[in-house]
Amino acid sequence: MKTRSETRAREGALLAQLSGPVRRFMATEAGSAGLLLGATLLALVWANSPWSHMYEALWHTDASISIGDGSLSMNLEHWVNDGLMALFFFVVGLEVRHEFSVGELTDPRRAAVPVMAALGGIVVPALIFLAINSSGEASRGWGVVIGTDTAFMLGALALIGPRFSTQLRIFLLIFTVIDDIVAVSVIGLVYSDHLNVPPLIAMAVLCGALALMSRLGVWRTSPYVIVAVALWLATYEAGLHGSIAGMLGGLLIAAHEPAREAVKEAAQRFRAFRQSPRVEVGRSARLGLQRAVSVNERLQLQLHPWASYVVVPLFALANAGVDLRDGVLFQALKSPLTWGVVCALVVGKIVGVGGTALLATRLGMGELPQGVGRGNLLGGAALSGIGFTVSLLIAGLAFDDPILRDEATVGVLLAAVLATLVGWVIFRIAAVFLGEGDADLPRFLDRPVDPDVDHIRGPVDAPLTLVEYGDFQCPFCARATGAAREMRQRFGDELRYVFRHLPLSDVHPQAELAARAAIAAGDQGRFWEMHDTLFAHQDELEFEDIAGYAGELGLDVEQFLRDLESEATAARVRADLASAEASGARGTPTFFVGDRRHIGPFDAQTLARELEASRTSPAEQR
Repeated sequence: MKTRSETRAREGALLAQLSGPVRRFMATEAGSAGLLLGATLLALVWANSPWSHMYEALWHTDASISIGDGSLSMNLEHWVNDGLMALFFFVVGLEVRHEFSVGELTDPRRAAVPVMAALGGIVVPALIFLAINSSGEASRGWGVVIGTDTAFMLGALALIGPRFSTQLRIFLLIFTVIDDIVAVSVIGLVYSDHLNVPPLIAMAVLCGALALMSRLGVWRTSPYVIVAVALWLATYEAGLHGSIAGMLGGLLIAAHEPAREAVKEAAQRFRAFRQSPRVEVGRSARLGLQRAVSVNERLQLQLHPWASYVVVPLFALANAGVDLRDGVLFQALKSPLTWGVVCALVVGKIVGVGGTALLATRLGMGELPQGVGRGNLLGGAALSGIGFTVSLLIAGLAFDDPILRDEATVGVLLAAVLATLVGWVIFRIAAVFLGEGDADLPRFLDRPVDPDVDHIRGPVDAPLTLVEYGDFQCPFCARATGAAREMRQRFGDELRYVFRHLPLSDVHPQAELAARAAIAAGDQGRFWEMHDTLFAHQDELEFEDIAGYAGELGLDVEQFLRDLESEATAARVRADLASAEASGARGTPTFFVGDRRHIGPFDAQTLARELEASRTSPAEQR
């Protein structure tokens, strides 16, 4: 889950690009889906083999941790479900907090439709399940159908979804954020009992400690980890499921954008290490880099691979092993509980998620992400019927009767297969009949580079082209970081560098004025001089400052000020904004290598590698 160094728009017209942490979250989750499927199949084969007694014996083996007179003892199945799954939900909580702090959920308008879809995807499946299992002990299983397994869902989307589906993934990820919060709340409020008051008080104190450390800016990870472990122990002693501690712990650790001064200080420490590669200087550089990135993101980076590649597969191995012999499968297929789970997950999620999202857009509550069509939405809604991890966890908590638990598990597994097949059919129909071949932002430069309109540094007919959309208050744009200078030094006359304006006025209030100033200076042949001056004075971009820069550059100040306020200048800024929107640029900086949008890190080394690839690979051109 990520480091971030791009300025993000919060206006509805300029939705932020998919962030680095979210990209890593989705890549890791999708990558672990194969391992998760393998663990599930292994559990089923093992539980139905001549060695099934070994499967049962393994997970019922007791394991204890003792310190002095204190001891904590559980069997291996409970260590996985109550202990390791707390780590999984801790990572989920970190990601949820990140999205609320600096991610996709910072703007309520952007989150409205997926939030409504999440609520529909919880309520409708629960109602369908209760309509089929309205009484008896089976009715306790309504919580089984509210969850969605992010790993399986994204893995299935990568295999059967549109070739390019970044925007659909954003929507589904926001949806699962809300889904996870509700699922963990249900576990705590519905499926926990025998609560002990003193540990509950300890939980409140520990939660307050986490929140206070986060507010005070404690930047080392170890204090948070120690308090989070103590919170899990208090939660266990209180009689609550460990997932509650995990989610609460993650939610209370704040995330923030890298501060410009912290990044500069880290760079200075790293340069000091290059000049004096001593161990104490290296340690200082490492600590500087750590302080520049929030604890939330560093913990995500460290823990998420463990949660996805170890915890979730182990959970599947411990919980998916249903012995289907001796008529168990036949009995499950006749059970209303099994078919209640299947119908709720397969039909309920399509109706709840897809139908609610479409209704929300029709009522004007928001819009689907750009590039996501109705067919893509319904296909993603179908895949959200893969409940697996959360569903199996709740099934184990809801039913003491092993027969009912096995029937619910069969329903969850069957629903995962059917939901994947239904999703595949919907995606194919959407591609063939609705023309929804992908669900992504535009990937190519919408307005080709035009020497008569664009501002170009380098020969206009150079073989390599790098286009940047930026604004003059962006601390991580190429001129501000020095990446543009490195590119020109490396490629010389082989490179033409093009700068287009993407002023993010909601986060950078002087950015639009600065963009107009650069254009007005360009009318007198001094665009690049003003460009460099504005980036050199990012904190001094008021009207009076800009007028002073015009005088220092030897411009006709009166003409400059007239051009600064003219409609023609404003129209040129709007033209760049329209080009950014049509090209899929949603934040600064956004780069295009040739005419293809660059996705991923935008340091000088990465951009240089992409430029070299564009020299030899026709795929880099339209």
